Amino acid sequence: MNASPNLIEQSFEIAASRCADITPLVYQRLFDRHPEAKAMFRSQGSEPVMGSMLALTIEAILDFAGPRTGHFRLIACEVASHDGYGTPRDLFIAFFAVIRDTLRALIADEWSPEIAQAWDQLLVEIEAFAAVPA
Repeated sequence: MNASPNLIEQSFEIAASRCADITPLVYQRLFDRHPEAKAMFRSQGSEPVMGSMLALTIEAILDFAGPRTGHFRLIACEVASHDGYGTPRDLFIAFFAVIRDTLRALIADEWSPEIAQAWDQLLVEIEAFAAVPA
């Protein structure tokens, strides 16, 4: 595997080599930390929605951390959309940290201080970006 020079992308690549689908891990961590989030999803049949939501979020993260070709703008759109659903802003932002923490747990031995720093900076930037009115 040729590692990406982008540390955020690299963390996803390493995780993908260890786990075919992180969706259940991400949502279990989200619901453990924020039990109120579970009620926002139907009890049955929400798995495709969760998978799609996570895939779009990952695509936005990778674009935000990389070339910023436009996919990252989904973050601002979804802030407004989730506001409309009544999702607290801090819960919306927490989802990004849940993804980071899921990756960190998956790639434990390869989670470097540089990857940690890149994620810390990314989360600060995403939170600031999400705070700007669309």
